[in-house]
Amino acid sequence: MNKRELIDAISDRLGDKKTATEALNAVLEAIQSAVASGDKVAITGFGVFEKSDRPARTARNPATGAPIDVAASSVPKFRPGADFKALVNDGTKAAPAKPAARAGSARSGKKK
Repeated sequence: MNKRELIDAISDRLGDKKTATEALNAVLEAIQSAVASGDKVAITGFGVFEKSDRPARTARNPATGAPIDVAASSVPKFRPGADFKALVNDGTKAAPAKPAARAGSARSGKKK
């Protein structure tokens, strides 16, 4: 699916292509500017977009074996959320995590 197909899919839900295009562009621009400035963008159930720094290193030219200096750089990184992973793997949405039981819960009504 490319951007145009995604806009078509969104426009089916929103009503028209102009609104869908503006909505998609606004979301993408917000994510890109936040990640570029070093912020982490976490969308619950979908995933996390963040900036990752790669240190400078020495690589090798595979044809000649000559060393090449590669400068440090920053790259965008995406980590999918549990629901997204489950949907891709099983085709089902992951069950919500249950909160851990607390020790000494007051529900039992019994004194120790």
